This record gives sequence, structure tokens and C-alpha cells, in this order.
Amino acid sequence: MNKKQSYLFVRNVLFMGLFLTFSACKKTAVTPLSPDSANKTVLDAATGTGGDVMMQAFYWDVPQGSWWNVINSKIPSWKAAGVGAIWLPPATKAQAGVTSMGYDPYDYFDFGTYNQMGTTTTHFGDSTSLSKLIATAHSNNIQVYADMVLNHCSGGTLEANPYTNTNTYTKFTPLSGKFNRSYSDFHPNDIEASDEGAFAGFPDLCHKKANVSNWIYNASYSMSKFYKNNMHFDGFRFDYVKGYGAWVVKNFVNSVGGPASVFAVGEQWDGNASNLQSWVDATEQTSSAFDFACFYAMHAAFDGNDLTHLNDDMLLKRNASKAVTFVTNHDTDITYNKYSSYAYIMTHEGYPCLFYKDYENLLDKNRINNLIWIHKNLAGGTTTNLYSASDQYIDKRSGYGTNPGLIVYFNGSDNWQQQWVTSSWANKQIKEYTGISNWIQTVAADGRVLIQAPPHAYSIWSVTGL
Repeated sequence: MNKKQSYLFVRNVLFMGLFLTFSACKKTAVTPLSPDSANKTVLDAATGTGGDVMMQAFYWDVPQGSWWNVINSKIPSWKAAGVGAIWLPPATKAQAGVTSMGYDPYDYFDFGTYNQMGTTTTHFGDSTSLSKLIATAHSNNIQVYADMVLNHCSGGTLEANPYTNTNTYTKFTPLSGKFNRSYSDFHPNDIEASDEGAFAGFPDLCHKKANVSNWIYNASYSMSKFYKNNMHFDGFRFDYVKGYGAWVVKNFVNSVGGPASVFAVGEQWDGNASNLQSWVDATEQTSSAFDFACFYAMHAAFDGNDLTHLNDDMLLKRNASKAVTFVTNHDTDITYNKYSSYAYIMTHEGYPCLFYKDYENLLDKNRINNLIWIHKNLAGGTTTNLYSASDQYIDKRSGYGTNPGLIVYFNGSDNWQQQWVTSSWANKQIKEYTGISNWIQTVAADGRVLIQAPPHAYSIWSVTGL
């Protein structure tokens, strides 16, 4: 089994375990963003106005060699659509060299500069192309998030290991000359035999070792400071955070100014909203988490034909400002009714994340752009459920600031449906904003109004004149 197969095998085991559990119960100059822009997206994710959305700017096995240039060319159109941040894949040299997606990290400071692991460039390009991408993003006022794989390393050479009484692949001497590692920096060692979790047999970093913590976040030469101050990343996505303590993420974020300075989100792969909240709490609110509880609930609702699962507990309902909502990503692609899922995350609280392959290759971009516009211009305020049944579900956003709020109507039946609902727009006219219905309705003095939705789809309503 090669490295890619090992990675995918472990990911699939994790995914299926959670799914079954859920089913049973459920060198170019780069200009940093201005301080005014740096944290705007994070603040907008709660019950305020919709704000921008994030783009996961890759999928598994993207074309090799020039991916940074591809993303660079997309940035202006993404900005026009309402994308405010892009999440890049792990950008440094990995063991599998030019074929690697970056999740088998070797040299955390080689962004495509040194000839090692059989290549100078990474799978995505060279360091100059990456710097150009970041510069283009910042000139368009778009944040750039780095993917940090801090649980494990790969590609070391054999050395005698007194803690295992075997030879282990734990000798790392990267050509960048930074973050050399040996057996004592991995588990087991003289401090502990293991931590929260290992991954696919890769050498498991011990974050309690001074050499490890210094190079990751403690020292002036650490990767946290290099990525922020030299590469000008604006935030971080932390891979497989079940593998190490939440305090690592907290210390990493705080080492570069805390959540007021950088955005952070952890891949805490857990469909239980309480566990997601506990992890965010353990980071002392320095990091958001991907809302896997929302992900599984949408799958059960839209693909399982039971919309009452939208009543399930989600991180966005507990702590909206720390919930990153998503429909699919490079590890998961089980959702088939993706339009309804995107409609849900674009009309509800949380920080929505688009998946590149959905946006650019698989779905109707105009429909997704419409939902982004609705997220930015209509969504806001608290959410109230107006109707809940297995085949129909209606939520209302109350509005906030200049965003008037909305009513979103999901219809899981085979026919057009309509319902009387109570809105916040007494005596005003409302219309449907996706174009699926040409109704323009006048709301009664008591707020009551009749709305409709098409089969196996959605409609989104708000006041006219926007």
C-alpha cells in the first residue's frame, strides 16, 4: 500500500465509522491584508450579516505542476462572486514529491525551492508561483489559508531507535536546514509513549518536545511566524486535530497574534456537535471547527429524504461564529442533493465553505453564485423554524443591519408545495430570489404570507427592491 493509498484508507475508515454511527443515531513581493480586512470574515460568521464565503481551492489529485497558476487565474472571478478567502492544500515538500497532495509532510519550509524527494517543485508548483497567488489574492482583498499537517511526518531515513529497539524512519534532515528531527521528536520517547492519536503508521510528532514546539510555534524562527510574516498567510486549516492536543492549535494561533490576527479552523472529524464544541472550547476559542454535525445532518435530510434531520444538533446552532459549514471536501463526497445543501449553508449561520470541484466542474456556477449573493445580501440575524416535516422544512432568518433576512423553503416531495408562514415583513411585498418562482406576494398586516417551493429543491424569499 503506497502513501496515497494509506492516507485514503485511513480517511475512509474514519469517514465510514462516523457515517455508520450517525446513521444509527445519526519570490514575488506579497502585501499582507490590511488589519481592517484581516478578521472581517470571522466576525460575519455568527448571527450578523452573511459576509463572504471560503473556497477550498483544490480537490484530490488536482493537475500536477501548475495548480498555483490555475488558482491565481481564478481569483478575480471568485472575488466578484463573493469569495473572501481561499484554503490551499499543504504547500510544502512531502515524501511523495511531485505526486503528493501534501499530507505526508517532509520539509515544512520548502515551498518548491529545493531539489529533494525527487523534485524541486511541489505537486502544485514552485514558491514563486505560490507567492504570486498570495499577492493576487491580497490585491483582491481575499484571505489565504494554509493547510497545516502537524500530527505526523513522512520521508525520514532509517535510524536506530532506542525507544522501539528497532530501526525507524525518523531521521529528518531537510534541505531547507530547518526543523531537523530524530527519533526523540516522535512517539514513543522519554516523555510519553503516545498522544491523542497516530495516523496511518506515519511517524507521530511529540508536541511536548521542545524541538517540536519551538519549530512549530514557540521560537522566532517557527513555522507559524514564517508562514504568517514571510509567506503572508492569513489563516490556517489544521489537519487531523484528533491526533494531538487542542492546546497545540491554541499555542500556534496565539504565537501569531491570536484570533484577532489570523483565522483558524480545525478538522475535528466528529458528527457530534457537543464534541465539536468541546474541541473549540479546548482551544480557548482560538479556532473554529468544520461543522461535521451539519454535514451529516444535511446528508440525512436531503439524500435520506427526511428533512426533520435539519432539526439535529449542529455546531452552527451552538456557536455560529466558530462553525465552518461545508457540503463536501477532498475527503468526503457522499452528498448528492448538493444544491439544497448549499442553499442550507448559504442561508444559515456559520462560515460557508465552497468546494472547488463543485463550483468549477460539477454544478451550475450561476446557481451557486446566486446563493452566495443571497448569503451576502439577505441572510442575517437569528434563525426560527416555521415548519418541519419529513418532506417540507421552512426556516426564517430575522435580518440584521442592512440585510432584511429571508425565508428558505425546502421541499422534499415530488410536487410543488405551498405553505402559509408568518414573516417579519407586515404589509410589504416579497419575492422569490432564486428565480424558481415568479410570485410576488403582499404580506398581510399580521405578517402572514403564502409561499411555494418546487419538488426536491428550495425557494428563498425576502422583501422586494434589493
